[in-house]
Amino acid sequence: MPDFQTTLAGSLPKPFWLAETDKLWPAWKSSGAELQKAKRDATLLWLKEQEDAGLDIVTDGEQSRQHFVHGFLEFVEGIDFEHKVKMGIRDNRYEAMVPVVVGPIRLKGRVHEAEAKLARAHTKKKLKITMPGPMTIVDTIADRHYGDRAKLAMAFAELLNQEARALEKDGVDVIQFDEPAFNVYMDDVNRWGIRALERAARGLKCTTCVHICYGYGIQANLDWKQTLGEEWRQYEKIFPALARSRIKQVSLECIHSHVPPELMKLLKGKDVLVGVIDVASDKVETPQEVAATIRTALKYVPRKHLIACTNCGMAPMQREIAVAKLQALAAGAALARKRGR
Repeated sequence: MPDFQTTLAGSLPKPFWLAETDKLWPAWKSSGAELQKAKRDATLLWLKEQEDAGLDIVTDGEQSRQHFVHGFLEFVEGIDFEHKVKMGIRDNRYEAMVPVVVGPIRLKGRVHEAEAKLARAHTKKKLKITMPGPMTIVDTIADRHYGDRAKLAMAFAELLNQEARALEKDGVDVIQFDEPAFNVYMDDVNRWGIRALERAARGLKCTTCVHICYGYGIQANLDWKQTLGEEWRQYEKIFPALARSRIKQVSLECIHSHVPPELMKLLKGKDVLVGVIDVASDKVETPQEVAATIRTALKYVPRKHLIACTNCGMAPMQREIAVAKLQALAAGAALARKRGR
């Protein structure tokens, strides 16, 4: 197994024939059977692009879901999508129209079976499937039934665990839970967020990962980052508890951020997915820039525990830029390996 394996946080842009482009919440271009065919084609396209770029751990690119949270919620009973309400998300960083929990939640059936089995059948690479973490789901939905965020998070964790166990049986190698809310509600992370995350991962024998970033490259997130000062130290409040958790990998933001790199030391014993590709910029990194970020991370993360990754998902990005950034990711990791010999 090579040093500095490469992967991405999860999402990739939708092709123009599948959905609107350059949007975080894109509308589908078709429906019914035609939409299912288009989702299948887009998943296979991105598998090939990842393999051609040279990535070691590939994903389905989240081509079958409109949004990283709602793609899961659509398969849950007890949620009203017909009467959405406007709600502040990530401590009111931005507003969105969100569905409402109106009764006990349960899965209608499998969530990501089709794309997981499709991807598994068409790649020999390690396969990662992503799902939203419990805390982030709670922060992206209105609640008129449970009346308690921690209780609702544990209820969602049960459902996530059901799907995660099924994904493992489908042949998925890595199951990643996306928790951008962990960088917003740090006290709650320590009170109940990690407990809910571990419940979602209970019993899994495959590799488990949690992705914690500072958000997609959308304007609301860019504006928020401007308020965080010269040093972004949110990770400092949650990494010690994550290091004690049963989650095997932690994916974080690094390149072009104000995160002090020494905070990675707080994840001793974990695989660290170091963000070496900036998803908030259309400028494509050079292999030398990627290798330099890896060299910095190596001061705090052992070689055997370092995986090169993107800062976050690339769903709102232009397709050609995303492809170029995947290529830079793999080339930079290869350069870092060469220089490390």
